[in-house]
Amino acid sequence: MWNKSILVIASLMIFSFSTQATVNLNCESGNRSIEQGNCWNFAGIAYSNVEFRISGFWSLRSNQLTSLANAASWSKTPWIKPGTGNITLKTRLENDGGTIRTITFSYITYDATQNNVIKEGESTVFYTYNFPKPFDIWIKDLSIPLPSAIANANQAYKIVITCVGSGGTSRIFLDDIVIPGEYWSDPSNNCLPLAIIIDTDKDGVQDADDAYPNDAARAYNNYYPSDKVFGTLAFEDTWPGKGDYDMNDVVVDYKMNRVTNAENNIVEVVANFVVRASGANHKNAFGFQLNGISPDAIGVVKGNKSGFSDGLFKYKSNGLEDNQEFANCIVFDNFFSFMKPPGGGTIGVNVDKAGKFVPYVEMTVTLPFAKKISINELTTDKFNFYIVSDIASGKRGREIHLADGVPTSLVNQELFGTYDDRSTGSHYYRTINNLPWAINVLQGFEYPIEKVSIEKGYNHFIKWAESSGEQYKNWFENGQGFRNPENIYSR
Repeated sequence: MWNKSILVIASLMIFSFSTQATVNLNCESGNRSIEQGNCWNFAGIAYSNVEFRISGFWSLRSNQLTSLANAASWSKTPWIKPGTGNITLKTRLENDGGTIRTITFSYITYDATQNNVIKEGESTVFYTYNFPKPFDIWIKDLSIPLPSAIANANQAYKIVITCVGSGGTSRIFLDDIVIPGEYWSDPSNNCLPLAIIIDTDKDGVQDADDAYPNDAARAYNNYYPSDKVFGTLAFEDTWPGKGDYDMNDVVVDYKMNRVTNAENNIVEVVANFVVRASGANHKNAFGFQLNGISPDAIGVVKGNKSGFSDGLFKYKSNGLEDNQEFANCIVFDNFFSFMKPPGGGTIGVNVDKAGKFVPYVEMTVTLPFAKKISINELTTDKFNFYIVSDIASGKRGREIHLADGVPTSLVNQELFGTYDDRSTGSHYYRTINNLPWAINVLQGFEYPIEKVSIEKGYNHFIKWAESSGEQYKNWFENGQGFRNPENIYSR
């Protein structure tokens, strides 16, 4: 008789060179209840240490095989995630009597809709072994391929080994069962399967959490302000003077998406814009700087509208603006090159209620990243939006940012502190009483009509601005006494 301790050592030596998990049964606990506690199941089959055991001290021993019914005598595995390869086991007969001695191999699917505790679905026989006649009692090594239908499937299955026969009283012994696959049962939860983690693109992020389950280079979307809401940027283009202060000279809705991979490094920035309005007399450009991000960290920019400024903007080979310390993307370099005033006596584009509506222009600008940059290195406050005003003057430096927005390398520094501007230190683009030349409303914004100062449309705007945002944080809402609708453009 084989010495099972030697077999166990040999198995360990073999498995030390294998990366594939296996589910094993060698009966050496001597107590079937232990395996049942680990979610194995048995019917009409017992642990036996009689003389005809196969190896070690214990083997499985079927009932007397006097029935061809599949329910007669079987051993059923816990839920497993099958691997690939062959099921191996040893078997023998107790004596040479009888007419039929057969072992069948089946797999059972998991079916959560079943109205029972075990949630077992359909059973499919995939292999049958008939003991050859004349019967003998010698040990036989079986090797049965896992069916392709379940091999390496990212689903839970059970394997059932069934012993049947007719004629005589002989029994079948089974031992050293090895099934390629991962143990996937939860003994603490009625032996139901563990949660299946599906990761189609093998990037380490399960499909349920992966916005790009078929793309290993991408995993997460990180929207600003959110995936469902566009923010609104509105600019007054007369800086450093206040001008008519109607905040409608460039109006653009935006949604920024920092697409990251499984390691939370940025793959690309996908910027969606809806260009809505301009009440400007000037030709204006619009763009954004990625504060702190080097231009050479970006691949080739796609989707922007450039080439309409008579050469005022100079571009690098990747499409970013040249001669900048940080990455600067000019989204469009002339508003009126693609949204033209409708004429007929109306003012500007979509700023006169009596004027003809000009359809909004949607743009998607993509900045792929060529270097490893963590999402923590490009936080949302580093999206630095601005316009370049009056490009027809042939001068690039008249930039208008949000309050305290850091100007780019190409700004005309001589304009700071002139007219109504009182920029000091790091406090840029503010008047003496804190009024900005640009606003960013995360929830979206309905802007004033042409030549109507913003405080005549929004009664609490000035108090909000003068308090640096501490008072009337909801100044843009449509609450009682907040707005004067006749001074606000709406479709």
